[in-house]
Amino acid sequence: MHIHILGICGTFMGSLAVLAKALGHDVSGSDTAVYPPMSTQLEAQGITLMEGYRAAHLQPAPDLVIIGNALKRGIEAVEYVLEQGISYTSGPAWLAQHVLQGRHVIGVAGTHGKTTTTTMVAWVLEQAGLAPGFLIGGVPQGFAASAQLGGGRYFVVEADEYDSAFFDKRSKFVHYAPRTAVLNNLEFDHADIFDSLAAIQKQFHHLVRTIPGAGRILFPDDEPALHDVIAMGCWTPTQTMAIGHSDTADAPQWQAELLEADGSAFAIWHHGKRTAEVRWSLTGLHNVRNGLAAIASAEHVGVSVAQAAAALSQFPGVKRRMELLGTPGGIALYDDFAHHPTAIRSTLDGLRERQGSARIWAIIEPRSNTMRLGAHKAHLAQSAAPADHVIWYQPPGMDWDLANVASAAGASLATDLDAIIARVSNEARAGDAIVVMSNGGFGGIHQRLLAALQARHASGVSA
Repeated sequence: MHIHILGICGTFMGSLAVLAKALGHDVSGSDTAVYPPMSTQLEAQGITLMEGYRAAHLQPAPDLVIIGNALKRGIEAVEYVLEQGISYTSGPAWLAQHVLQGRHVIGVAGTHGKTTTTTMVAWVLEQAGLAPGFLIGGVPQGFAASAQLGGGRYFVVEADEYDSAFFDKRSKFVHYAPRTAVLNNLEFDHADIFDSLAAIQKQFHHLVRTIPGAGRILFPDDEPALHDVIAMGCWTPTQTMAIGHSDTADAPQWQAELLEADGSAFAIWHHGKRTAEVRWSLTGLHNVRNGLAAIASAEHVGVSVAQAAAALSQFPGVKRRMELLGTPGGIALYDDFAHHPTAIRSTLDGLRERQGSARIWAIIEPRSNTMRLGAHKAHLAQSAAPADHVIWYQPPGMDWDLANVASAAGASLATDLDAIIARVSNEARAGDAIVVMSNGGFGGIHQRLLAALQARHASGVSA
């Protein structure tokens, strides 16, 4: 079967393309934003990529078109599909029907940490010899691609609350019917499709309604928005998780006790017993939470806590999640996907613990739809507080001015990438850490800045 995917370079749709290819289909796709790492992954899989959304890409007509949720009415390819009567579906519906049927699905949902936690669960199950299938909304280290069919019973999926398609406004995760569900956290996000936190909670409760009674729901004990969701009605056993250790009778079943303040080592407590330790290269409380959720979900499918902790101690990470790109001249340059004030703050807090008094540069592009609409503007300035030097980039077409955010915290505002690269490459010094934060390509600034720093170091110039 020839399947054409509209929006193929999105993190979810790109992973879907990998699965369709593995099932033996002839896969092609179109997108307007083709950039690594997803474009590189797809090309390596032998998947044909086309620029733009032209009707010509659908001639001759494919057997099926999978339409991404970024596509809207009025787009040439969408109108052509409807006019010509070509068979079409949404990505989540195709995944549920052709991949998830008959498998034990482990779904990872939440505002933050979905990609990292999903990758952790897949990694633990892989190391345990369970040959899991998975679909990750990013490109993981340690695996050949962001998705694989797997050869076992289990399938790990990043369960996104974003809508399924222009013709199906339900959240993607409603299609997945997980048996093990991780609800990482819940805050207001996706302001382009949700009017309020309550609207998102309603979708999360739709997810809860699909989880079997013999399954398990895992969620943090300190997340009131998730407690509210469970209180709407729950037919599945729940277990809660927490950072810190407590011996009280009502303590969460899963606890992570910090052994290092930066989160690089922690002990696992399960039902009041200290069962294992994780010592890894990651930092930040957000990653400790992610790791605890991964261990708890793996335990539900038969992986011992000790085995899961040992696997996580060797976890190689995920591309664009505090991915170290290089250390020219003793300056560490990181690429991070943080796109929400909470995620930005948590990432920078973790880096501050690691850096101590050494300087941190944060270069941030508020690129997500929610950011562009200004829904989080009141929290942005404080989110970058752990950094010594903050540069906010005002992307073209943004609906509001970042000037007040920058001035409120003594940060800088920039509209020119070349100027950012020139300043940072000239002023950064050995021992500094630079974090570039965006959920998009950011004009290739990562590699351009790395090249500038390498050139300065090669020339013998020091700051």
